[in-house]
Amino acid sequence: MLVADDQPHILEAVELLLRPQGIAVDCVRSPQLMLEALGQSDYDVALIDLNYTRDTTSGQEGLDLLARIREYDSRLPVIVMTAWGNIELAVESIKHGARDFIQKPWENERLISLIRVHAELHQALRRARQLELENRLLRAEGMPEFVASAPAMQPVLELIAQVGPSDANVLITGEHGTGKEIVAKLLHAASPRSRMALVAVNAGGLPEGTFESEIFGHVKGAFTDARADRIGRFELANGGTLFLDEIANVPLRQQAKLLRVLETGELERVGSSQTRRVDVRILSATNAQLHDEAKAGNFREDLLFRINTVEIHLPALRDRHEDIPLLAQHFLSHSRARYRKQVSNFSPAAMQQMMQYAWPGNVRELEHTVERAVLLCRGEEIEPANLAIAATRTSIQSFDNMSIDEVEALLIRKVLRRCEGNISQAAESLGLSRAALYRRIEKYGL
Repeated sequence: MLVADDQPHILEAVELLLRPQGIAVDCVRSPQLMLEALGQSDYDVALIDLNYTRDTTSGQEGLDLLARIREYDSRLPVIVMTAWGNIELAVESIKHGARDFIQKPWENERLISLIRVHAELHQALRRARQLELENRLLRAEGMPEFVASAPAMQPVLELIAQVGPSDANVLITGEHGTGKEIVAKLLHAASPRSRMALVAVNAGGLPEGTFESEIFGHVKGAFTDARADRIGRFELANGGTLFLDEIANVPLRQQAKLLRVLETGELERVGSSQTRRVDVRILSATNAQLHDEAKAGNFREDLLFRINTVEIHLPALRDRHEDIPLLAQHFLSHSRARYRKQVSNFSPAAMQQMMQYAWPGNVRELEHTVERAVLLCRGEEIEPANLAIAATRTSIQSFDNMSIDEVEALLIRKVLRRCEGNISQAAESLGLSRAALYRRIEKYGL
């Protein structure tokens, strides 16, 4: 929960009361700090004072803050507190959207009860909304198939559900073969632009000499081979979505031209002085560390800001092992229908081999492996020999050759996955305090 009050002793009293109840408390002393905190973390409930300036009793500061919180997140339950026992002011705050109120000095049991009731209701409603969004997103007609049930994939699903219906530019990161293009298709399909085109281009694969022509188009006679006018990818995607794959490989000179279009929404075809306006949502993808590339001067920082309103990172398949059986069965169904084979399942030994393999090529490698296995299989079950991965098997690293830090990082990652990211549960399982666990999470970049 988040608490805002200008008096330190009030904040201390709330914290001392609620922390032993297992309620994590963040405290701030002004409305501005309250709004900044809401922008940095998610909360289940907010507790705010109605007065912040000395000798002020009108409650207007609190009502203004309540209105700002409602603008930011209308679903966040807000409980107001006042030292004056002013029922009229409390009723006014309820009219402005507060869920409840409490008078100072408060009754401890009543405050604890209010916090728990509103926080638990908020959590339940948020999860119900999320499940509804995910269901609609992953099962709607025309949506690309996306198999993702592992705990490591839940943040990805949540971000797709939240960001998909918006116009925000999204940067999709992850290793080769993790499914970045599928995520781009899901984001487009969930957006109001879904009736318009999703235009995909391997931005980093275009030769520098033809980049402008491919992206912005050209007019007849602009250069030797320009025998007719050509529409560029931006114009093709007008009103829809442009997916720029491998964006880290775009040369610096071309990055500047790309940035101008993103900033102004205007472009000129090569060889033309006529300015054209385009309305395009940009989805980008890369397996590179763009922030590091920007620091090294290989990628424009201002362009990174433009394409990275929201970043969605796809975990490697080795970090979402729970999805391997589902993905394998999914690919098996497709390949069986495509090649008209009677293969119906994987033998236990074949499944064990797939679970132990590290999949350096990620989901794409798994798909190709299953397709090949279906072609080679002579019975109804795929056997280890059909997979042809034993010779190149890269099993999960054993403890024998690992440092203490590597073992600790691996253990923390496994416990976090088992606890579905719940820091309190994970800390308890590991015998650490929350603060100690946070320090290790930051240390190992988990």
